[in-house]
Amino acid sequence: MRKTGLALPAMTTLDLTELLATQPVIDGHNDLPWALRELVDYDLDEIDIATRGERTHTDLPRLREGGVGGQFWSVFAPGTLPPVDAVTATFEQIDLVHQLISRYAVRLAFADSAASVRAAWDQGRIASLLGAEGGHCLANSLGTLRMMRALGVRYLTLTHNQNNDWADSATDVPRHGGLSAFGVEVVREMNRIGMLVDLSHVAPSTMSDALDASIAPPIFSHSSARAVCDHPRNVPDDILARLAAAGGVCMATFVPRFISPTVRAWDQEVHAAAEAAGIQANDLTAYDGFSARYAEEHPAPLATLEDVVAHLEHIREVAGIDHVGLGGDYDGVDRLPEGLRDVTGYPALLRALAERGWSRAELGKLTSGNILRVLDAADEVAAGLADRAPARARIGA
Repeated sequence: MRKTGLALPAMTTLDLTELLATQPVIDGHNDLPWALRELVDYDLDEIDIATRGERTHTDLPRLREGGVGGQFWSVFAPGTLPPVDAVTATFEQIDLVHQLISRYAVRLAFADSAASVRAAWDQGRIASLLGAEGGHCLANSLGTLRMMRALGVRYLTLTHNQNNDWADSATDVPRHGGLSAFGVEVVREMNRIGMLVDLSHVAPSTMSDALDASIAPPIFSHSSARAVCDHPRNVPDDILARLAAAGGVCMATFVPRFISPTVRAWDQEVHAAAEAAGIQANDLTAYDGFSARYAEEHPAPLATLEDVVAHLEHIREVAGIDHVGLGGDYDGVDRLPEGLRDVTGYPALLRALAERGWSRAELGKLTSGNILRVLDAADEVAAGLADRAPARARIGA
């Protein structure tokens, strides 16, 4: 935990407002596209995000209130879907994000670079970036990867909750020992086309192999510190140190079972009870239903904003201030910490950090400075690889 010699004056509301006006939050992961699929089958007349609502954690008024100036929208398909269905679902959500940007063009702007993010800010609009969650959505095709990048997808999370054919997940039984030879080719091709390598959801062995393979800085789009909460979705300290050496950024998430040891213990109880009932955690529909029923008789403990502060402080201590960011995972989970129940919570989090001695410059790196630097660095790497031909690797070849 960070120690300061003298008590520093907390940032005033005016100071915080000015910070967020010039260095707004760029959040690494928001599942609104999937929520709109699940809730209304992509019917944008049914849920109008231009108005404050109650069915989602995210809408345009609340993004503004929360000081969010840039959002990586997750385009996601469950790892349990057949490969062709996963590709289709992912491209449907890419299409949805483009529809949102067009429909709300006064307030949203497409972005896939640091320069286009800043251009959106100059126009008073929220920069909308895309991140694909789970390498299974490629169906083992580098051509699919390239077409996702052509449509604006800026990062790929190498796995989701399950292993795929070339990478091990943090929450599955190891199959490859990290990345397979084809998985290494995926990372190299991502470097060539300027797609960020996202290590959230992957096993530590996959993290390590990807750090070995990538010459551009990787990210964790929505992961926290394993030393603070021992959940496999979090990042071990040795990987945080390697991430810093590689110039990457860990965007701390707000998912209660990833940030609170108490909630983590409760979640393990649910997991054990589900297994005893013959329900596997990877069967998301059945498991979520069981978890909801279990919570009725055994209410879950609450995570808090202070839990998130503890993770941010730890990541800062281990990796350094240049390697920490924010990736809330709004609309990807049912419950969120007290004080961070929707996207309006970022100012309260920043205020809590300021009260612990984080300076304005440090908060600006956290909100957006660090991830903008990583975007620029990835573009520089891609420019240096411009003469390299598109990879032709195939799995098993």
